[in-house]
Amino acid sequence: MSGLAERAAALLGGRLARAEPVGGGNLSRVIRIFLDDGREAIAKDGPAPLVEAAMLRAIRDTGAPAPEVFGADSATIVMARLPAGGGDADGDLGHAVARLHAVAGESYGWACNYAFGGVVIENGWSEDWPAFWAERRLLCHCPHLDAPLARRIEALAARLADHLPARPRPALLHGDLWGGNVLTDGAVVSGLIDPACYHGHAEVDLAMLTLFGGPGSAFREAYGPAEPGFAERVPIYQLWPALVHLRLFGAGYRGMVEAKLAAAGA
Repeated sequence: MSGLAERAAALLGGRLARAEPVGGGNLSRVIRIFLDDGREAIAKDGPAPLVEAAMLRAIRDTGAPAPEVFGADSATIVMARLPAGGGDADGDLGHAVARLHAVAGESYGWACNYAFGGVVIENGWSEDWPAFWAERRLLCHCPHLDAPLARRIEALAARLADHLPARPRPALLHGDLWGGNVLTDGAVVSGLIDPACYHGHAEVDLAMLTLFGGPGSAFREAYGPAEPGFAERVPIYQLWPALVHLRLFGAGYRGMVEAKLAAAGA
């Protein structure tokens, strides 16, 4: 902890008084630091802190809540500590995600790759949404899977043009929008954290929100109605995080992957 804490204090131009761990970080170390001048902040390491900093700033620029970034370098990101007392903020979450998705890019992807731990998130730019999803969210996993599972993914990828819109609006996505990355304080969302941003079909974030539970009806009332065919596309969009979990955390997630494939007709 001390190395991360000292780097974070240096980025803030201050002297470290103490640091304490913060729970919840599966793929990165997260700590709370206190400086001798009374300031405090959250510090985190990870695969690409400078990229994460740019993503958090992109989210804040939309008007959606995210931590203010105080500083970052190639090893560390330092950001504001947000209130997180918990509470039912489903309606506010709907408004926050709608603000995020209101910002659109010209193409699908992001300017650079990112990663969940050791799993690379392939980005780059594309004009063809089904091709982007097939190549950079599904087929990229096949070299890391056994042959039977890889064949099922290849079969689904080959017919994605029949199931996904060719040119949905390239909304700004959080990219890893599950409940653990939503901080709430009472009825308010205080921050969307740990992003993996890119531009894509807004339904990707909405599908991710329901992968491990999901918000109540107040979310959809605030966000807006579902597009026709949304329910049929959900397992296709949930397959990517399921594959990421399989690669990161092992065979316990194989059942989830197989269930999403079956629901997608593969």
